[in-house]
Amino acid sequence: MNVEELVRDSLREQADQGAPLPGDFADRVLAARRRRRTRTIAGTSLAAVTAVVVAVAVPVLAEDTGPQETRPASELRSGDVVAHPGQTPPRELIAAGDKALAAFSTSVPVKQPDGDEVVTRTYRLLDQRTGTYRKDARWSWVAVAPGMRTAAVLEQKLPVRRIGLLNLLTGKVERWIPVDHKVGGVAFSPDGGKLVATTYEKSPDLMDMDRPIHDGKRELPGPAEPSRTGFYVIDVASGESGWSKVETAPGGGWPGEINTREDFEFSQDGTLVYSNLTMAPYRRYYDFEGHKKSTPPKEKHLGFNGGGLSPDGKLAAGDFAGGAKTTASEILDPLTGKRVAKVPGQQLLAWADNKRLIAWDIAPGTSEYRNRLVLVTIGSEKTVPLSGYRSSKADSAGRWQPVFAER
Repeated sequence: MNVEELVRDSLREQADQGAPLPGDFADRVLAARRRRRTRTIAGTSLAAVTAVVVAVAVPVLAEDTGPQETRPASELRSGDVVAHPGQTPPRELIAAGDKALAAFSTSVPVKQPDGDEVVTRTYRLLDQRTGTYRKDARWSWVAVAPGMRTAAVLEQKLPVRRIGLLNLLTGKVERWIPVDHKVGGVAFSPDGGKLVATTYEKSPDLMDMDRPIHDGKRELPGPAEPSRTGFYVIDVASGESGWSKVETAPGGGWPGEINTREDFEFSQDGTLVYSNLTMAPYRRYYDFEGHKKSTPPKEKHLGFNGGGLSPDGKLAAGDFAGGAKTTASEILDPLTGKRVAKVPGQQLLAWADNKRLIAWDIAPGTSEYRNRLVLVTIGSEKTVPLSGYRSSKADSAGRWQPVFAER
């Protein structure tokens, strides 16, 4: 089936269901097709697809959307791997396989009048027009949808009462989604069609002077008592949502059952949401109405590294498996938890495809914090540098944290 037929059929299905058509519908169709075929549609422009959408218009397309957007830089950059090993923090697009560095953040503790501190992030988002990362100080939290055309953003001074949908080609918020329960974090579903928004009474980034910690020299504010209240599951196209209350066991000290910030995320197939726990069973799953559910079989052995399952679900990113002088991470059979391979790398972050992963890795013989993004391949000892090294100081103000998305 060619692209035009694919979009026409998808439009007819939407019209038959009576569902509202999102503004980036054509992009989503193409992104879904790319995921199924695990390769890019070559030689097809967004303008051509948009023309099909106009030609097969249905009544919900009443507004004139103006000039059509150009294709994003994450698609136009040639090459399977786009690396800038001399840049830290990155200034230009970094990508490998199906994944790209969509944004990154730095953070600093901001002192409060009562001696508390709030960890405050500054984001740099990929400008899809230029392929460069640009500072955008408006946002305290950013999640990027598959296809990298839209980001869900939260304004400063968390928690907040609205979620923005930011166009990464124009840099403008196209729509705000209001909420009754204040939100402190958001994440997209694997297909980009839904958001899970975690709700809090207080900032999830609060450090409390009444719960101090010691760094060996002085007393500092420590993690605040968790104030998480539940989560929304939001349909991105319509903005419709439902909130579920989630009880948290009393901490009685730190750490409790959850950390101060413990956001919900979607399961691999997008049918459940979960959050991590500080103790066994280490993850707890819920349906979209807030009822506890069993852990999906393939997710029982996932760790905290963030790599998760491979796109085909046959492998799982494991934990550190190196030694005193070498770095390595394990690849697991997701059903048994048994190691099936080892790859270089200090921490596995994201799957580039079914055989390659993006990871942190350190400079040999240096601090564990002096690490850079690399691409590793199952069955190979070779690593491909993607970025420059981060600072060797764990509390460096310029130390950046990546946000990956499917391109």
